[in-house]
Amino acid sequence: MTISYICKPYYDLSLDELYEILRARQEVFVVEQNCPYQDADGKDKYAHHLLGRGEDGLLHCYTRLLPPGVSYEGYCSIGRVINSKQVRGMGHGKILMQESISRIHDLYSGVPVKIGAQAYLKRFYEGFGFVDIGEPYLEDGIPHIIMVLERP
Repeated sequence: MTISYICKPYYDLSLDELYEILRARQEVFVVEQNCPYQDADGKDKYAHHLLGRGEDGLLHCYTRLLPPGVSYEGYCSIGRVINSKQVRGMGHGKILMQESISRIHDLYSGVPVKIGAQAYLKRFYEGFGFVDIGEPYLEDGIPHIIMVLERP
């Protein structure tokens, strides 16, 4: 399946796009991971939202790109990383992260990126140049690590 990407600031999202995003995030983070948490954290309005649609028109890939100071002082951030069940195992996760890193570099040139990654994905993010910089911690009952991608 081919995925096409579009990146929009919050206020340019249609109501239907916002609904799709929230539904996808709940499907993955709340239902699949059995992790009840407050997804509406007040950060969406500051974010650019990277939406990846398949040929079927459905939202299959998504990330939230945050400017410096919203999640981490001095760092921009990539979060809410999602691939739908329909595209997992097809290499779309790597393409999504490459696209996310490219977009966040364009938006916030010269600013390093910090993420709170699920610990089991450490090697995946290291493949993009992220480095583990802290002690593991639990977030909503799931082991996480802080990782940073410095600018070249």
